[in-house]
Amino acid sequence: MISKRTALRLIFLLWICLITSSFLQAAPQISYTVSMDEPHTHYFDVQMKVSGYKKQYIDFKMPVWTPGSYLIREYARNVEAFSAKNSKGQALKWEKVNKNTWRVSSNSADEITVNYKVYAFEISVRTPFLDASHGYIQPAAVFMFVKELMATPATVTIKPYKEWNQISTGLSAAATDKFVLKSPNYDVLVDSPIEVGTHKIMEFTVQNIPHRVAMYGEGNYDEKRLLADMKTIVEEVTGIFGEIPYEHYTFIVHNLQSGGGGLEHLNSTTLQTGRWNYGSEAGYSGFLSLVAHEYFHLYNVKRIRPKALGPFDYENENYTTLLWVSEGITSYYDDYLLRRVGLSSPDEYLYTATGNIGTIENAPGNKVQSAAESSFDTWIKYYRPNENSNNTSISYYTKGAILGMLLDLEILNNTQGQKSFDDVLRLLYNEYFKKQKRGFTEAEMQAAVEKVAGKSLNDFFQKYVYGTEPIDYNQYLGYVGLKLINAGEGKNEPYLGANTSNTNGKLMVTSVMRGTTAYESGLNVNDEILAIDNYRVNDDLNRIMATKKVGDKINILINRAGILQTLETVVLKNPNISYRMQRVANATPQQEALLAKWLHM
Repeated sequence: MISKRTALRLIFLLWICLITSSFLQAAPQISYTVSMDEPHTHYFDVQMKVSGYKKQYIDFKMPVWTPGSYLIREYARNVEAFSAKNSKGQALKWEKVNKNTWRVSSNSADEITVNYKVYAFEISVRTPFLDASHGYIQPAAVFMFVKELMATPATVTIKPYKEWNQISTGLSAAATDKFVLKSPNYDVLVDSPIEVGTHKIMEFTVQNIPHRVAMYGEGNYDEKRLLADMKTIVEEVTGIFGEIPYEHYTFIVHNLQSGGGGLEHLNSTTLQTGRWNYGSEAGYSGFLSLVAHEYFHLYNVKRIRPKALGPFDYENENYTTLLWVSEGITSYYDDYLLRRVGLSSPDEYLYTATGNIGTIENAPGNKVQSAAESSFDTWIKYYRPNENSNNTSISYYTKGAILGMLLDLEILNNTQGQKSFDDVLRLLYNEYFKKQKRGFTEAEMQAAVEKVAGKSLNDFFQKYVYGTEPIDYNQYLGYVGLKLINAGEGKNEPYLGANTSNTNGKLMVTSVMRGTTAYESGLNVNDEILAIDNYRVNDDLNRIMATKKVGDKINILINRAGILQTLETVVLKNPNISYRMQRVANATPQQEALLAKWLHM
């Protein structure tokens, strides 16, 4: 016989075991398997297995966009051959309940396996791609999710095609098999593209942390020089923040016939460039600027982020007015970083900055759309430009880069060179990412800049960020002994203001700039220009216009939808300004000191 006390103890232990067993059985598990047996067909075969999640039905969803690229891309459009079964291999009923949701009648089965195919043949950093040479998995477009299980860890098994022996990703291996990966949750999975094939892998270390460069395709790069320069950029960026917030980092580089662009991720990035761009200094510098931009994003947007950008809603737009910070400030730093580490000269950087100013100031849309509005409307405008976009909108990348430069100069001047925009970034990183573990609001971002600058900047934000008032560039450039001038001052050049293309021997209008001769005459996109003042026009439009004078009356003969029309108008002056940045005469010692500080001379 056992004592009553011992019996109670046994009952208690049995109860604990039952509870523990019940808990363990209830913990959901998720796994994915991706195969690519026929890469020439451009189909990824995906299997998703969910166990320990007993429901009458389970909704399997495909994201409609991917973080960092703010456009609804409808990834579900490339999904086909969906099916579902239970652990016994029995087929389960399912139905499509909306554009990106497959509802499976699971009948409380302990394990559900769904299979589907993803067509992947669009070359971009935002979309998956598969052909006979390699596979690129853009996770948001390949992996489905169950909304209630997004915090559940997952394993990802990649089954590469035949002799493909390389895999590169920000995810870590789950075990000794490098093709079996692990993700702590769905957000990290979406933020970790995967390159599979026979690509070359190069590596450098910073603070004993590996940085891998996965090179798909041939390129005329100098491996030693490229790795050294990429390392220099990484060291400069991490030096701003004082720490490296990852255990390893992966650069996936696609060397293509043409094209370019990049997309940032938590501890990786995908970069695309022309395979022969490395051979010219301009092309090489452009690639390094792209490297700097996407790498800088690992802090600015992946960790220092607007409140709206996380946790993400993968089924709807995530609106924010702060992309001029996330993308624009990053655009300021991508070229500025090259100057800071000596990969470009002071004059080269100033030339780039002047080009940014010209791009914005010569766009009629600069008088229509603010930087904040451009950010908010990116979902419907930035990625969907039309022939009138230049008249109605601006890029938050370019306008944000300008605003970042001006704020940096304001901080430098008001703190006598003791602080810079670096300090704003550190404040945001430490306060909101590390301490409060959240994104920041518009007011908090402005407050951070003002705290570092030591003054109110409300006028700056109201006029230039939320408004469209003309910027007094020379106020800020004057702090460092520079001034912006109109290199074409006094010129009275005639200007049509229409872009054209020669299509099958026809000179077709492709866009018309507001406030120009073409705009005021009523010239339309898709008009065919036949003659000016009875002289036939072919590819000599600009030459003919150069013979005119501002104020001249001209007749433009056009073909509009098969009807010949004559537009009578007056030639207007070219409204575009050719900007040049130069030093002021007799700069003060303070101006010289701040210029040297700013440009790291």
